[in-house]
Amino acid sequence: MKILNSKLRNFNKRLDNLLLRRKTKVQTSSVSVIKIINDVKKNGDKALLKYERKFNQNRVIKPSLSQIKQSIKSLDPKVKNAIDLAYSRIYKFHSLQKFKNISYIDKLKNKLEYKYLPIESVAIYVPGSSASYPSSVLMNAIPAIVAGVKRIIMINPGYKGKQNAAVLYAAKKCKIKEIYSIGGPSAIAAVAYGTKKINRVNKIVGPGNKYVAAAKKEVFGDVGVEGMIAGPSEVTVVGDRFSNPGWIASDLIGQAEHDELAQCILISKSKDLIIQTKEEISKQLKKIPRTAIARKSLLNNGILIQVNSDKQIIDIVNKIAPEHLELNVKNYKSFISRIKNAGSICLGKYAVMAMTDYNAGSNHILPTNGSAKFSSGISVNEFYKRISYINLSKKGIEKLGPSVITLANYEGLAAHAQSVKKRIRRK
Repeated sequence: MKILNSKLRNFNKRLDNLLLRRKTKVQTSSVSVIKIINDVKKNGDKALLKYERKFNQNRVIKPSLSQIKQSIKSLDPKVKNAIDLAYSRIYKFHSLQKFKNISYIDKLKNKLEYKYLPIESVAIYVPGSSASYPSSVLMNAIPAIVAGVKRIIMINPGYKGKQNAAVLYAAKKCKIKEIYSIGGPSAIAAVAYGTKKINRVNKIVGPGNKYVAAAKKEVFGDVGVEGMIAGPSEVTVVGDRFSNPGWIASDLIGQAEHDELAQCILISKSKDLIIQTKEEISKQLKKIPRTAIARKSLLNNGILIQVNSDKQIIDIVNKIAPEHLELNVKNYKSFISRIKNAGSICLGKYAVMAMTDYNAGSNHILPTNGSAKFSSGISVNEFYKRISYINLSKKGIEKLGPSVITLANYEGLAAHAQSVKKRIRRK
């Protein structure tokens, strides 16, 4: 991991360069992605199957009901119980996010309404193949269920024709009836434009690798996507002299094992904590199955930052705009109001990011790659459309119309002015 000290004269430039280097890697060239999308648009299932064979050694686009049942049957009951618990907690928290429709009548008896309507069809992308995430099924689907989306389909890359049993059980728990064993840009294209086997959807949500993120960016406009970059994972941990270096090291490794492009950062005023955490990382890395992935992530994108003040901590966090932020410090309350850019914030030493990935109840599909500066994580709001309804009274248009005519004429839109003028009673 790189070590930076804020005392260095070129500290800000060096930090910017490190963040930009990783950001550039995440923002993959779209040329190959566009080629795949166009192929699927033109050749449908034939192209889709071609890419499944190439990337996932998979010949099955849609698993049979008996395959799904047989797979779920093999799942450890403890895993089922863990999914059930996570489902109930995530559902409870997201059910509190429902919006109320607005209805307003002014003194001229004009009626204005603002109504929330669920999107009709949504595809949720659940990463798979080398690793599978039943938790991502829940985080994607539950907010859509709460919003009232009628058709939810799951796209999840299997491997050699097989999908993960826990992913399938989570889909069953969410009552998802359409399940496709596909992934990558070709899967995004298939649900965006439709094939003979797959009917297109109105919106695609869910985290994925840099190719999936690039594909979603390309199809946006023809189909909706979430208002953020849901790419490779990130965590920034703020620690102090009271923090446990073993705990922090495990938190950083826990994020690094996701992806070689994952970003893990520690910020602290304590030099001892930084040194001890680095030593702990070396020890703990040897004890996890995904050592190679985590090691490469930490080597290329891991940063240990020593600072002099709380203000520097705040400024750096807001610059990074991390997906996950852990305030593993004694005085975390003093930071909260000053942090503006983060996907989610874990407060105190027991609020570990790994808990939020599973059953804390909040959503783990969060803005990455700096997009926390302008967007938020998945919520029930992601699955609503909002429509305004306007009912103007005769008195209302007669009283407000002249002002509209004035503005329309000022803007050079004479036809606008005329359409209002024709409805005003002539004297």
